[in-house]
Amino acid sequence: MTTAATPTSVRGPAGRAPAPAGGNAKPLTLPPLIALSLGYFLVMLDVTVVNVAIPDIRTSLGTGPSALQWIVDGYSTVFAALLLLGGGLADRFGHRRVFLAGLGVFTAASTACGLATTSGSLIAGRLAQGAGGALLVPASLALLRATFPDRAVRARAIALWGAVASVAFGAGPAVGGLLISGTDWRSVFWLNLPIGALAMLLTLRHIPSSAPKPRTRKTDPIGQALGIVGLVGVAGGLNEAGSRGWTSPLVLSAFGVGAAALVAFALVERAVESRSARGRTQRDPLLRPSLFRSAAFTSTTLIGMLISLGYYGMLFLATLYFQQERHLDVLDTGLALLPSVCMGLVAAPLFSRVAARTGPYVPMAAGLVLGTIGFLGWLLARPGTPYPVLLLALIATGLGQTMTALAATAAIVEAAPVSDAGIATAVFNVSRQVGSAMGVALFGTFAATADDFTSGLRLSAGIAAAAFAIGALLALSARRRAGSTCT
Repeated sequence: MTTAATPTSVRGPAGRAPAPAGGNAKPLTLPPLIALSLGYFLVMLDVTVVNVAIPDIRTSLGTGPSALQWIVDGYSTVFAALLLLGGGLADRFGHRRVFLAGLGVFTAASTACGLATTSGSLIAGRLAQGAGGALLVPASLALLRATFPDRAVRARAIALWGAVASVAFGAGPAVGGLLISGTDWRSVFWLNLPIGALAMLLTLRHIPSSAPKPRTRKTDPIGQALGIVGLVGVAGGLNEAGSRGWTSPLVLSAFGVGAAALVAFALVERAVESRSARGRTQRDPLLRPSLFRSAAFTSTTLIGMLISLGYYGMLFLATLYFQQERHLDVLDTGLALLPSVCMGLVAAPLFSRVAARTGPYVPMAAGLVLGTIGFLGWLLARPGTPYPVLLLALIATGLGQTMTALAATAAIVEAAPVSDAGIATAVFNVSRQVGSAMGVALFGTFAATADDFTSGLRLSAGIAAAAFAIGALLALSARRRAGSTCT
């Protein structure tokens, strides 16, 4: 039995964290992990850091409501829409090359945002940020797999990678508030420049170049175009549904076009893969439908959607609850939510220890059960519910969601073939983006149409609990299948 490591200032070889005392764990090489984590840090930070800058942007640029919504939602829409393309490019041209390209695009786009003098130029910069994020995130996960081939070491790497992202997402509003109070709204974009430069420098120095696929076969332009149109339609429709309503002609049109394009995409990819296998075409599909024959891959992808639907939908309502029902200001609301959004600091070491011994499905199921219990705690929410009662629900949902997300990320990385690591992780991130947008739009509608806000909040909490419970059943089923395969 290994003993837990105690905090120490003693370092191992340069750039490596020491192994746990008394154990046989291999050391974790830190510089490449820091490089990959910084890239994901930027993407997650810019999901929330811009929100607190919106009032200043409105005043500074004279921006209207529609433009403000594009500044906030355009980033996530383009990010979701281009993830599949980014994963496919990473598999085809090399994960390190595409990761660096994504960092470059994201950093340059941040510069454009910081220099923007009109709402149109700021929106363009935000859309370009989303494109850069779509390039670097799938490549980042694929590089984690290649850089840390040992399963136990990779579990620790993914835990730290995910913890950094969790902290970035949770700290976004606080970081944005501090920067804006000291200077102005442009500082939230200038912050990305030194972080992006450091990530590129560490990547060039410490991550070896990965060999791209031999370019003996052509890409699938029809599939790429259909995938982008489909994801733009679905993600854009979900973003607009929260403000315009589900029956808005624009929302219905976006859903219709998106659904039709995604159905066509699936049919085209299936046909291309079939013809390619028989040697009747020199084209490769962007996404091989045969990936979904893996029960582990399919179940984990669905779990990613379910946890994002439940957690981020409820996080949106919890923010409104503390502001509207408890009358807290922005800073106090952020502090009230902090126990939930910063659970990555607890989940990361816990996950890495458990997953190294059991694989990803045990901590995944445990996280989903814990999240289910936490959301049921929100059924007690009323305008005057004591905060300590809600604190338990916040901690349970934050820890459960983060634990599940880390385990699901590790499961996707293990389930995907090496040749499809980029596109497989892109599929997982698409499912999470769609789930998040769906949860915010759906739960926001419940809160707006219920007799009172807390009634809609409790209904949403019940649905979130059901989503996590279904996810737990999927995780347990995947674990049983994985066990039977090994035996």
